[in-house]
This record gives sequence, C-alpha cells and structure tokens, in this order.
Amino acid sequence: MGKFIRLKKGFTINLAGKASPKVVETEQPETFVIKPTDFFGTYMPKPVVKEGDAVKAGTPLFHDKKHEKVIYTSPVSGEVVEIKRGEKRKLLEIKILADKKVEYETFKKYSVSEIANLSVADLKDQILKSGVWPTLVQRPFGVVADPAVTPKAIHISAFDTHPLAPDYSILFKGQDHFFQVGVDILKRLTSGAVHVNTHSTSEIATVFSQVKGAEVNKFSGPHPVGCVGVQIHHLDPINKGQVVWTISPAGVIQIGKLFLNGVYDASRLIAVAGSEVKAPQYFKTYTGASVKKFIEGNLNSDNVRVISGNPLTGTAIGKDGHIGFYDQQVSVLPEGNYSEFIGWITPGERKLSFHRSIGLFSFLSPSKERVVDTNTHGEPRAFVQTGIFEQVTPMDVLPTFLLKSILAEDIDEMEALGIYEVVEEDLALCEFVDVSKHKVQEILRGGIELVQHS
Repeated sequence: MGKFIRLKKGFTINLAGKASPKVVETEQPETFVIKPTDFFGTYMPKPVVKEGDAVKAGTPLFHDKKHEKVIYTSPVSGEVVEIKRGEKRKLLEIKILADKKVEYETFKKYSVSEIANLSVADLKDQILKSGVWPTLVQRPFGVVADPAVTPKAIHISAFDTHPLAPDYSILFKGQDHFFQVGVDILKRLTSGAVHVNTHSTSEIATVFSQVKGAEVNKFSGPHPVGCVGVQIHHLDPINKGQVVWTISPAGVIQIGKLFLNGVYDASRLIAVAGSEVKAPQYFKTYTGASVKKFIEGNLNSDNVRVISGNPLTGTAIGKDGHIGFYDQQVSVLPEGNYSEFIGWITPGERKLSFHRSIGLFSFLSPSKERVVDTNTHGEPRAFVQTGIFEQVTPMDVLPTFLLKSILAEDIDEMEALGIYEVVEEDLALCEFVDVSKHKVQEILRGGIELVQHS
C-alpha cells in the first residue's frame, strides 16, 4: 500500500507556451550528440571510437575510466563526424551524422518468464553493455549509479511539475507493458522497494498507477513536488552511508524494450515549448537530437534563449544545439539582454514573482499563464538572509545555512544540514526567488563535489 503525501511549500511557475497535445513526425535531425558533461560522476571518459567510424544504435562510444563497465552508446546509427575536446583534452561531446533509417546492435531477447529466471548479474550485464545503465542515477550526489552497489530503494517520479513540463500521459502513452517489465527488472536490483510516485490529480496517475510489484505513492502540492529528491525525502530519507537509485519513466521503458526487443531504443517524444514558439508541440526523435529542425521557422523572434530541459534547471544550447541525455523538453524563452531602471523592485502586471511586493498580480491570478524572459532584474549582491528559501523548499532542510556552509567549505556542517538529500533541481526554486541573485545550483554542485571527493 502506497502513501498519500500533501505538500504546501513551493511555487508553481505557470508559463505561457505549453506544448499542445499534438505529436509531429518530421524529418529527423542530421546530427546527434552524446555529451559526457551530462553525466555527473564520470571520471576521465575515454572514447572507444574515432572520427569516421560507422556506428549503430547501441554501439559503444566511450566509457568511464573509474567504472569501465558503464558504457555510453550511440542513440542512432551513422558516422562519427566529430570528437570534440576541451582544455587538457577533456572529452566534451561525440557527434554522429545519422543515417536516414536507424540500424541497431542486437542484444539477447527474453520472454517475460525468461527474465524472471535471470540472475542479477545477467540483468546488470545486459543493461550495462547496451548503454541503458546511465539512466540510473544514484543518490546522494546525483551521479550515474555504481553497478557494484545495491540500493536500499529505487524511486521513479511519474510526473513533472517544472515550468513548461511535458505531459507524461502523452510521452508514455501505450508504454505500460514495457514499463511493467522494467519495474520487474528493477525490483531485482534493490534490497528494498521500487517506488512509483504519481500526482494525485494528474491524468498520468492512470497511466502508471496500475503497475504491479511496486509501491505506488501519490503526491499533491506545488512545484517542486514532482522532483524525485523531494519525494524520497518524504518517503524514505537518505542518511549518510545509504544509497538509493532514481530513474525516469523513459529509462524504465528503455529497460523493458531492451530485454523484450533486444535493442537499445533511444527513441523518445520531446516537447518543444515556450512563449516564443509559434506552434508548441511534441516531436518524435532520439536522444541527443539537434534542435534545429524543431525550431527552424517556428519562432516568434530571433532574440531568444533555447534551453535543453526546463527553464529552471535546463542548459542553454543555442539554436544549433543538441538535447541533453536526460531531457525530454526544449524551452524557448525571450532573451532578457536589456537593462531597466530599478526594475528589480518595480511591480507590474506581467511580472511573475514569489515576492508579493513585486509579483502581486501573479498572486491575484495564479492560473494565468505568464510570459517571462531570462532577465534576472538585478546583479549579484551580498547574501541576504530573508527566510524565503525555506518557504519554497518542502523538505526538512535549511537551504540558506546549507549554502553558507558550502561557501565556507565546512564539510561537517554540510553533512549536518542535509547535503546528502539534495541535488540541483531540489533547490532550483531558491535560485528563482533569491533577491541576492546567487547561482544556487552551481554553488550546490560545488558543495556536492567537495563532499564526494573528501
């Protein structure tokens, strides 16, 4: 029997330009990219291909020198046209010029009954060599899961409350069988339960709530209720020395397809959304796709910021960029490259803010969709302690003091204040409401890496 948890703290950012429930099959992008920078915890990724090599979907591209069994594979078939490196020859990305029709590396197929008789070692081996393993993320620290570890639980957030988030009932329609098989396999990899966390009022609850063998929990409340770290905190908090894994529904479905169909299926729907998109909608593509074909001729203006992911935690990639490994949306917002006199304190009807003195109208009409640009309306200043972070963090964590302990590089204090329970998305709202304009997520990742390597 699952739990029902109602959260009150948080803030839902209601932006204009949500994707309409229309799925478009268009000509596929020419290039696809896999970026080691998408995977926290990778150590000196080493390419196993060179420029000019032909690859199939599921062909190894690189591996982690620390965890050599964790293989990162190609999402499509084609030719490796660029291996991009940065300072000290750090591997930044591998670009593939895709074939018109995707060809697949073949892995062993299993029936449902055969899967039940496989050993844990056999299950892990198939997931590792196919390239599906990086969909498993380990807490604490939000790094790619260590295959040598047995987690105390596995958590799946079956809804998303980030701004402009895609509708999971559209993304995963008709995937129930693969999802169930994926859950059955994940149950074998943990000593505890597999938690499927749904929203109490969302249609997606009907998509995954019938899953068997998992604890189905229901959540309600404002963002960040959809963040898996918040859900873990209220279901089974992480203490020092403990490990849990998380995975998206897309990752669970990939595991199911791998064992039933014998292929690494990196196909996915992505939502292209935002106030600057003429026709916000869903597109069929593959992991790492170039966004060029999805936004070309589909923008209201040229002065925009194209983001892989959501506006709170996503990465700016430009109009010729590629979608990140874990992202299933592309957000396009007006670029805020302008200055305004005392704009940070001037209230206005169009402004969206958690602070009532500035965003009064957003409180009077919370259901109204807002057009928000990327302007921060102010420059970084002294760390002002207002207590506002705690109002948008539905966890027994004190973000203000945690961030200050990180800046002071006090590891003992970080541990006492809950750094093992959070990653960037859990505190992203703090960055949005921060009157001091600090890069909260960047600070947090710096603290996580300090603790991780201490």
